[in-house]
This record gives sequence, structure tokens and C-alpha cells, in this order.
Amino acid sequence: MSLVKVYSTGKKKVSEIKLDEQIFNTEIKDYLLHDVVRMQLAKRRAGTASTKNRSAVRGGGRKPYRQKGTGRARAGTIRSPLWKGGGVIFGPTPRDFGFSVPKKVRKQALRIALSVRAGEGKLLVLNQFQLKEIKTKSFLEILSRFGMEKALIVIGGENFNLERSARNVPGVKILRVEGLNVYDILHHENLIVVKDAVEKIQERLAS
Repeated sequence: MSLVKVYSTGKKKVSEIKLDEQIFNTEIKDYLLHDVVRMQLAKRRAGTASTKNRSAVRGGGRKPYRQKGTGRARAGTIRSPLWKGGGVIFGPTPRDFGFSVPKKVRKQALRIALSVRAGEGKLLVLNQFQLKEIKTKSFLEILSRFGMEKALIVIGGENFNLERSARNVPGVKILRVEGLNVYDILHHENLIVVKDAVEKIQERLAS
């Protein structure tokens, strides 16, 4: 267990919290991060690209000209892939690009991603992150106190004012513990975790 300082939104130290070293100080294995991020991005692909082959293109039922005597190559339909307006050979069709990796691998990759941010000193723990009203200016003032412009903020549960205040800020994302994932941790330079979220993360990733 390693001790980490817990700050208020006013940048004052209020306490300390013990972080499980199996979660926040685990061995870095890049290939696990790569596999899980690739899986996440593959599942986000729409897979809606579509083309028509020669049987799906409209028209072309009549033989365009006689078989012999014209001096031209044989042709049975104007919808051949060799003709303008014809079908597409081996074109893309709607498909699902998604694939899965074992649950244990996903959990370990999440531990590694958290360890990366903790090892870089880019992990900040706040005792709470409450705003009196929905106001983006107030939210940005808190970030600026810690010298941050972009960050992933992990909260333990619903926080309506915070989620609404930050939703239009570029480079900032609010996630509840259930939605915590490898890609978002690595995609954002800084990681801010509210104290109650730390406890839930450690429960979720405990081996």
C-alpha cells in the first residue's frame, strides 16, 4: 500500500489515502494495453461501408450487343465490373469489426493504465468535486488551480452539476466508475479521481 495525498478543490491537502499497489503500481505490459485499446476502437467502428456487386446493381438484363461479329470483346451485361456503372468487385459490405479479449486481460490492462498515470505523477485524488451550480467557469477555475487544462475525471456516482458544467469543455471527460476504461485513461494526459471513486475502483479490480 502506498500513501497518496488527498486534496480539496481549493488545492489544500485534507488527508491521505492508501492505494493498492497491485492496482496502482503493477508491472507495465505494453502489449496488454495495445490489445485492449485495439479492441475498444474496433468495437466503435460503424462497419456500415457498403457497395453493390454486379447482381445488386440495377439494370443490365439485356445483352448489350451480339456475341460475334462486332470486333469487340464478349459482353453479357452492362453491369459487369469492367463497365462504367457496373458492380464492384470484392467491395466492402456491412460488418461488425468488434472482437473480445478475456475478462482477466481487460482487468489487468486497466490496472496497468492506472499504474502508468500514477507512475507519471499524473494521478490526482480529490476528497470531493461538488459545484454549487452548473457553471463551466467555476469548473475551469478548479482545473487551473492544479495546472490542468485537459483531464479525465472519475467520479463515484451521479454528480449532475459537475457533469453538466464539464460537458462542453474540450479535452475533458467525466466518467463514472462503471465506465472507466483503458482507452480514456491513456487518451487523457491527467487523471483526477474523487476519493469515493478510488475505493470503488479498488473493489472492482481487487484480484
